Amino acid sequence: MPVQRIESNPRMSAAVIHADLVFLAGQVPDDRSLDAAGQGREVLAKIDRLLAAAGSSRENLLSAQIWLKDIDADFAAMNEVWSDWLPAGCA
Repeated sequence: MPVQRIESNPRMSAAVIHADLVFLAGQVPDDRSLDAAGQGREVLAKIDRLLAAAGSSRENLLSAQIWLKDIDADFAAMNEVWSDWLPAGCA
């Protein structure tokens, strides 16, 4: 079964497709001067773009890990952005 790699460099690929599964590398914001909500939106837009390149979408999401620098300060803002991004019925 072939493996398809998207946006590869010598160290890694931003996305890898194997069978019917899409695996994304950790995504980080480009603009670290944004607040947690802005950074979250930026990262989720990157994820949307990579999923589309892989022929998929957020509606097919199986699992996600979100890492926050300061969970006490940023949890509420990121949770709001996540809730807005997540399709209905995917929780």
